[in-house]
Amino acid sequence: MPDGPTPPRSHRPNRRHDGRADRSVAPDFAVCHGYREPPMADLALGADIDSSHHKTDTATVVNSGDLTTHGVIVGMTGSGKTGLGVVLIEECLSNNIPTLLIDPKGDLTNLCLMFPNMAAADFQPWVNEGDATKAGQSVADFAAAQAKAWSDGLTGWGIGPERIAKLVDGVDFTIYTPGSSAGIGLNIVGSLAAPPDMSDTENIGDEIQGFVSGLLGLVGIDADPLSSREHILLSNLILNEWTNSRNLDLPSLVGMVQNPPIRKLGVFELDQFFPPADRTQLAMRLNGLLASPSFGAWMSGPPIDIGAMLRTPEGTPRCAIVTTSHLSDQERQFVSTLVLSQLVTWMRRQSGTTDLRALLYMDEVAGYLPPTAAPPTKKPIMTLMKQARAFGVGVVLATQNPVDIDYKAISNAGTWMIGRLQTDRDKQRLLDGMSAASGGVDVKAVGDTISGLAKREFVLRRAGKDQPEVFTTRWAMSYLRGPLTRDQIATLMDPRRGLAQNAQATAPVAPPVAGTAPARSSFAPPSGAAAAAPAPAPQPTPAGPAGAAAAMAPGSNDTPVMPEIAAGTGIRWADPASPWLPAIGGDARGTAWEPAIVARVTLRYDDTKADLVHDGEYEAVIFPLGEQVDPTRAIAVDYDDRDLRDQPPAQVLYRLTGAPLKDRNLFAQVQRGLIDYLVRSQTLDLQVNRQLKLFSRPGETAEQFAQRCAAAANEAADADTAKLRDKYQAKTTAIQSQIQNAQDRADVLREQRRGSRSDEILSTAGSILGGLLGGRSRSSILGKVFKSAGSVATKHSRAAAQGERLDAAEGKVDDLNQQLQELEKELTDEVTQIDTQWNQVAQDITTTPITLERADVNVTQLVLAWIPVP
Repeated sequence: MPDGPTPPRSHRPNRRHDGRADRSVAPDFAVCHGYREPPMADLALGADIDSSHHKTDTATVVNSGDLTTHGVIVGMTGSGKTGLGVVLIEECLSNNIPTLLIDPKGDLTNLCLMFPNMAAADFQPWVNEGDATKAGQSVADFAAAQAKAWSDGLTGWGIGPERIAKLVDGVDFTIYTPGSSAGIGLNIVGSLAAPPDMSDTENIGDEIQGFVSGLLGLVGIDADPLSSREHILLSNLILNEWTNSRNLDLPSLVGMVQNPPIRKLGVFELDQFFPPADRTQLAMRLNGLLASPSFGAWMSGPPIDIGAMLRTPEGTPRCAIVTTSHLSDQERQFVSTLVLSQLVTWMRRQSGTTDLRALLYMDEVAGYLPPTAAPPTKKPIMTLMKQARAFGVGVVLATQNPVDIDYKAISNAGTWMIGRLQTDRDKQRLLDGMSAASGGVDVKAVGDTISGLAKREFVLRRAGKDQPEVFTTRWAMSYLRGPLTRDQIATLMDPRRGLAQNAQATAPVAPPVAGTAPARSSFAPPSGAAAAAPAPAPQPTPAGPAGAAAAMAPGSNDTPVMPEIAAGTGIRWADPASPWLPAIGGDARGTAWEPAIVARVTLRYDDTKADLVHDGEYEAVIFPLGEQVDPTRAIAVDYDDRDLRDQPPAQVLYRLTGAPLKDRNLFAQVQRGLIDYLVRSQTLDLQVNRQLKLFSRPGETAEQFAQRCAAAANEAADADTAKLRDKYQAKTTAIQSQIQNAQDRADVLREQRRGSRSDEILSTAGSILGGLLGGRSRSSILGKVFKSAGSVATKHSRAAAQGERLDAAEGKVDDLNQQLQELEKELTDEVTQIDTQWNQVAQDITTTPITLERADVNVTQLVLAWIPVP
């Protein structure tokens, strides 16, 4: 301020304009982020001037508590409006009050230019070369002149290097440049973290509305939150994710537009309210943002966190400068809307206080708070103007065009600072706002005073006071060189960039949606698209729409209106008492009903080899239903007609799924698929003994079939044993005859012994061969063999001992007896082999499937059934 007024004798105030006593400690200390709120402070903005425009010794002081009723700074270009705003911000920061600045022109970045040493070398990198040229000086000389002017000016106001250094060291200054890498990036759209507290539905709704309105504005869609399908869809998608405690980002949101995780909007199905083709068009337009090469900067940097932007973790106040001078008008609206909405959310989570907890300063607010239109920024600004006082958040709005401001909004301001105005129309609009704010104000006197203001002179109108004051601003500690360039902002923020990146919590960027048009070379909103006409409403069910209030909850998939079902389809409602309900995932106590397909099928198993004709029945439920209904997921159940009602319950909410229930081909496809599936999978497994040519019967156990196979094998073994009778009968008779003749020729001396010997041999041979020749079974023959084995050996051993004395007489008898024994052994081996063979045959049991043919599968019932679920 080289041409600033002559400084007063003292920069300290000597009286209070509000008539209140000074307070060193505020009565309400709100604890926030680990620090206590400062007591109310006196903000020295300048000094009063007299009627001759001469500065007096009376300092112009605004109490920080007055700013909780908000303020308005108005003045044309060159009136000193920006300087006043900078001074006000400096005073707040000097009194430990953090500030959030929305800077559409870039002037507020000058707050980062404070040089306690007032050295020319400190000023030189920041002076405008054009200003030096106009002054006819070199850059170095011009910088020296600026340094001297600032040093003299601040000294005249009693501001020394110590105070500047204290401010620089005690405040964290950050320049945020959303959409640009010049300053600290701000993740505007990359992260939509779910709020920790979803209880304040109004707050959540405002935050979502601000984001969606700004986002749609970026892609050229002027969306009314109450009627725009695009706005309603995006808002519900965000709310659904937040309600389920899931964070969101823009790429995920774009993906959800085509495949939403919700099935209805209001009481109508999503596809009826917003057809898929139209949703794809919206997704394409939104994806144009992601596809733009320059859009990555919008998702870099830390996410918007108002608490962190206002104070460090240690409680140090911050000056957060969100500059949007590099953005288009639509982009500025978007950024400002998000920041303001987040501020409202943060504000409502704070405790109440009468002190100034934080200051929002918004420069050049004209385009953000128009008198007739409703840009997305208007609602959060109006909310702040009406509600922020209770939470200790002060709002100061600055503009050079009061005619473009909604005076109903600024009428909520208690503190007005008015500089020179450009037109009488501007003055009249401003006076209208002041009159609305306080009916006691002398509008004519204020108007006359405004008309006579000089540069850096302002009319101060305080809340509760009808008589305005006129003052001139003090010298700003910040070097007011005008908007900083991109490179200058980068130089200032380079030391801070590493710290910001360490705190960054940026969500990953999803790939663009397939089919997106090529990205534009520079970021610009795509052209508008025509909106599709709304879809017709679905037909209601016979039952009344009970539970509609619950169904209207955002993110819910429940609706009292039954979705459209293909014509000719049978519709049933499962009886909650059905015993099979838990097996498929239903719940008898469920309050919502999901669709399922219930089928009954008759099956005929027909096999000639197995001599089988068997009829069966298959009953199953396909549940849950998705976009693709898969009959192979059918769950077999045992149901009867009493389990399916033909009338809905008294109160029913239908849960929407992705199943195309209105597609007439759905049930035909399910029927064909079910038949194919049953032909492939539903076989009747029978046990079979192929050598015996036996098949089990349906319902016959494995033990019963094994017993049947054993009996058949025994009959076959007995038949084979009987065939040996003819083979061995002739041989046995011949050998027995020869033995008898040999005994007759024995020595008469052995006649008695010969008789005894003959009895022994005949009794033994007869016991085995007689059994065969007598027609006995193989089992009795084998038993006789094993039973008489010991006695035969004993008798034979005794005969052999006697044979030593009668070798000549009985040698032939022994030979014949040996032949008879060998014949018996041969018979025994063959009978044993027959028994072993048929035992193995009896145990040779396998399983064979009896398959179905398509002609043997008949679907007798296929209906849509509504299943109660939790």
